[in-house]
Amino acid sequence: MKTTVFILILGLFLSACNNKKQKDLYPNQIPSAPIAEQKDSAITIHDHTRIDPYFWMRLTDEQKSAEVKDEQTQKVLNYLEAENKYLDTVMHKTRSLQKNLFDEIVGRIKQDDESVPYYKNGYWYYSKYTEGQEYPVYYRKEETLDNKEEVLLDVNQLAKGHNYYAVASMEVSPDNKILAFSEDTLSRRIYNYRFLNLETGKFLDDQLENCEPGGAWANDNQTFFYTTKNEVSLLSEKIWRHKLNTSGNDVMVYHEEDPSYYIGVYKSKSDDYIIIYNNSTLISDYQILKADDPEGEFKQFTPRNGAHEYSIEHFQDKFYILTNNDAVNFRLMETPVNATSIGNWKEVIPHRKDVLLDGIEVFKNYLVLSERSNALTNLRVINQQTHEEHYLDFGEQAYVAYISTNTEFDTDILRYGYSSLTTPVSTIDYNMTSKTQTVKKVQEVVGGHDPEQYKTERLWATARDGEKIPISIVYKKGYKKDGQAPLLLYGYGSYGNTIDPWFSSTRLSLLDRGFVYAIAHIRGGQSMGREWYDDGKMMNKINTFTDFIDVGHFLVKENYTSPKHMYAMGGSAGGLLMGAIVNMEPELFNGIIAAVPFVDVVSTMLDETIPLTTNEFDEWGNPKDKESYDYMLSYSPYDNVEAQNYPNILVTTGLFDSQVQYWEPAKWVAKLRANKTDSKLLLMHTNMEAGHGGASGRFKRYKETAMEYAFLMMLESKKGE
Repeated sequence: MKTTVFILILGLFLSACNNKKQKDLYPNQIPSAPIAEQKDSAITIHDHTRIDPYFWMRLTDEQKSAEVKDEQTQKVLNYLEAENKYLDTVMHKTRSLQKNLFDEIVGRIKQDDESVPYYKNGYWYYSKYTEGQEYPVYYRKEETLDNKEEVLLDVNQLAKGHNYYAVASMEVSPDNKILAFSEDTLSRRIYNYRFLNLETGKFLDDQLENCEPGGAWANDNQTFFYTTKNEVSLLSEKIWRHKLNTSGNDVMVYHEEDPSYYIGVYKSKSDDYIIIYNNSTLISDYQILKADDPEGEFKQFTPRNGAHEYSIEHFQDKFYILTNNDAVNFRLMETPVNATSIGNWKEVIPHRKDVLLDGIEVFKNYLVLSERSNALTNLRVINQQTHEEHYLDFGEQAYVAYISTNTEFDTDILRYGYSSLTTPVSTIDYNMTSKTQTVKKVQEVVGGHDPEQYKTERLWATARDGEKIPISIVYKKGYKKDGQAPLLLYGYGSYGNTIDPWFSSTRLSLLDRGFVYAIAHIRGGQSMGREWYDDGKMMNKINTFTDFIDVGHFLVKENYTSPKHMYAMGGSAGGLLMGAIVNMEPELFNGIIAAVPFVDVVSTMLDETIPLTTNEFDEWGNPKDKESYDYMLSYSPYDNVEAQNYPNILVTTGLFDSQVQYWEPAKWVAKLRANKTDSKLLLMHTNMEAGHGGASGRFKRYKETAMEYAFLMMLESKKGE
């Protein structure tokens, strides 16, 4: 009890000192920061006890959605609202800047825009945005683009009356008559499926609840396979067979009882198979069923037998398999459709130590490989008959190239996408026979964009263990490399997810104001191959954080910026990165933006009722194992907050976030405020209506972007002008 009182008094004292210092800096704007109540909760495991003074902030979904709030719920909501009000007051002087930034960002977006049509099963499909509308309208035309336009789904109409609305997947029946689509009206990633008769324009009575997006039609046009979630953990758990007009009689065809797996169902590109996937971090598993036999039994593709990641694609009388069996960077195999177990697999493309085989696209006459090497993606085209091959040439130092929407087998046209930090996203049709290409669309930047006014570079920083860390960087010409320019360094570094150097018209608002933008391709991603991922997870996770810090030091050393002008940003697992680096080296950055940050690592991974937890034991470790517990505890941002100076910090979260629950950033901010010894800003914004991805709609989300940019500019100018 004495310890608790002492901590409380110390926290209030430090907070009062910080508030006084902030008032001295901003005498007309800064009110007293919200002080969260401390109620010590003891969490004991492995004979070790952690005291969590803010555990009480956690609310259940029922508490959040209840019309009448209980005392605890109201206390939590009041605290979140107080933080929002504090942020608004602190950033009051940037309101006009935020509006200008928002108008500027939205003003670059083409209001009347249309996607590039793609052809599937007799129809051309595309979507349109119209001026003033937040959501797309989906269309199709039969056989030729000269035919009459047919509205599939007007999301603007569906979204009316909802604070949040998202359509995540759309599947048309093989006879082109019924549209199945999934919708989320809460932002918890809990979807309901609805069915629309495309001939009459009327909805069927059939509705499927508590679903994952993504499903598959059998070839009888009556049977639809879909996935449901565990109602507590929100993990995908069961696959069901639904027959139209028979609601309440659905048949469960698969139940994944191991909570470390994500599962789902889809249809092969050939339309011949319904495929159930169930993947953990290290293990893949597939069940296959002929689409002509919807009431048949699914067959396991190959038995689970320890760590083995692979994916499958049907082609004529065989399956292609992308596998890491005896191949860290994956290799390509094939096997007959009637003999799919691993003993029958034959090698097509061997493993290469310096090339990650990232994905494949199968056509009747061609096979296209997506390969990643030296932190760049290459597209390799192989003729299935002659075995002749060639690579596409992109010609920039740092770029993004990817296989786009290719729904047809019998075509020589590969649709791919291309972008770079200076080049807007382009959709290109490439004729694999003639080796000619047609640019179908280039992202239009309203008001104009001249790529020649900007410069992008690929840099390499040396990590403390000698590894070379790639960096993608962009700035507007005229920039002086004298250490005085503001620089925003972005990072992620988890799940093997590589942050590629995409173009962003939004980012122009920073570049045109003199900011440099850089991406640190740190370990935990796969920019340098699969080993790059393995070296940044589990018991190697610390490499992710030290890589980012070492990139920061490199940029300072090379005079791209300096600590008083350098900023960092990351979201979700990238928010964990932000939390770790501010504990480890808080003086390196002037400001940090941590979006929906995963910062309470140990407590979250100990709670198997929270979404993502059990699926992620092979990513972070299972803290029920003492070695993993000790290692995770050594870097967990929340657990390592201490009495020291921190940079200026902006934290964002969503009340209904199902991926990183709002209480993680809320607790982190409260603990930082009670312990930090500096006078710098600590702000938190909670979107009270949204979840992990922020606001729905085309434009509303940019209000948060404008706030983040204004935060950076306020720190840089001290005026917010």
